[in-house]
Amino acid sequence: MDGTADSHPGGWGPFGKPIFDGPEARKLSRLGVVDVGSNSVRFVVFDGAARSPAYFYNEKIMCALGAGLSETGKLNPEGRKRALAAMIRFTTLAEGMGISPLSVVATAAVREAADGPDFCAEVEAATGVKIYVIDGEEEARISAQGVLLGWPGSYGLACDIGGSSMELARLANGRVGDRLTSPLGPLKLREVKGGRRAVKAHIKEVMHDLHAQMNHPMGDRLFLVGGSWRAIARIDMERRGYPLTVLHEYRMTARHISKTREYIKRADLDELRQRCGISAERMRLIPTASLVLDRLIKVFKPKDIAISSYGIREGMLYEEMPTELRDRDPLIEACRFAESKDARLPGFGPRLYQFVKPLFPRMDWQKKRIIHAACLLHDVSWRAHPDYRPEVCFDNATRANLGGLKHSERVFLGLALLHRYTSKRDGSRYEPLFELLNEKQKSQAEILGRAMRLGAMLWHTADDQPATLVWRPKKGVLEVCVTKDATPLFGEVAEARFTGLAAAMGAEPKVKFAKK
Repeated sequence: MDGTADSHPGGWGPFGKPIFDGPEARKLSRLGVVDVGSNSVRFVVFDGAARSPAYFYNEKIMCALGAGLSETGKLNPEGRKRALAAMIRFTTLAEGMGISPLSVVATAAVREAADGPDFCAEVEAATGVKIYVIDGEEEARISAQGVLLGWPGSYGLACDIGGSSMELARLANGRVGDRLTSPLGPLKLREVKGGRRAVKAHIKEVMHDLHAQMNHPMGDRLFLVGGSWRAIARIDMERRGYPLTVLHEYRMTARHISKTREYIKRADLDELRQRCGISAERMRLIPTASLVLDRLIKVFKPKDIAISSYGIREGMLYEEMPTELRDRDPLIEACRFAESKDARLPGFGPRLYQFVKPLFPRMDWQKKRIIHAACLLHDVSWRAHPDYRPEVCFDNATRANLGGLKHSERVFLGLALLHRYTSKRDGSRYEPLFELLNEKQKSQAEILGRAMRLGAMLWHTADDQPATLVWRPKKGVLEVCVTKDATPLFGEVAEARFTGLAAAMGAEPKVKFAKK
């Protein structure tokens, strides 16, 4: 199947063609989207159509529109009232923010309910906002595009679970391919007659049928999208005592998930949800969702399982991006924006990157982008109190809403920025997080931080290149070559920092001053 909007012109409401076709549209500063799901209604405002989304506003109301749908064929009456009230609230908020019009999509519950069209008409009459009801394959496509927002060039299988349905989409070469929908949402599964055994048998039958239709190669990566998957991941973190609670890019194995499923079965769910910060409404769905995840893994046998915090709402943002923007690195774009907004010398980051690059001659493209990101971020936290600046830098890197970063890469980035301001890390309250890195990675992060600290002393404009580093690993010599104009900048503090950098590398320091 073709995963592009161009193959279905005009058939998907606001998704018929990207909104950024015209130059005026590209000037949009904010985009507001609403996802009317089977379990919740969420309103998100993205601050600019940036490659790495910034969340200007984010609110969710649990409505359970799909509760009882299998029995009645209609939307949950109480949920319908709550959803209408939510839409009125969100529309009012959007008007106050100057965002018009909202992009609103509805998924499984509204498309399957006999009174779905009536609900959409009621919302439009009350708010003036049109809801676009999308089918299951389109839901899978847009959700998978959310995964692509966070992981450009992704390959594998994206699985999005909602209240009433579960969608699958194949990803290859950064594009969405085959996609399927199924009735494996936990709200719908709770209505299967015959107890837990019947639910498990139903899940098994549907999952094997999905596998036969998808014809997906086993051993690929599995991207999990949706609130129930995120809640299971949060419980997995709690069970493992995992030190970094950022859900995006959290990795699990089949063994982890099996242990967590048993952990959930034995737990006091109310006490567990409070420890993990999970709502009561969501927690009621977790035991059923864990059965679906268990069968999904047994049937598709992924080699790697990753949580994506980006889904259908981020997919709607991705839909509106021009191709040129889609192709950019989300991490680098976010760091460029941060530098332009907060650094004292915007534009200096790329110069600093060229300065430190010789210290890492064998780095692959993945390491290059992390080092580049660190250089762009090296000065964005200068307003913090000097005593806390290293910690603020580390927090900003490890907990920021950034795409395209593994957890170990977050910690590497944070540790490098911490060493930008201090030579010590022992005794830090972040030591448990450092354990996500091996000793070599910790050493490289320190070297990068010390090099950035030195480089920051030698620049007074963003346009010149006053010094270069030369690393001769076979001789064990680190050399800094300072231009004539920059010689006054290389004082005793800069010399001490250069000596410290060489010591961290186990190198002999040498300083050269140009005569011309």
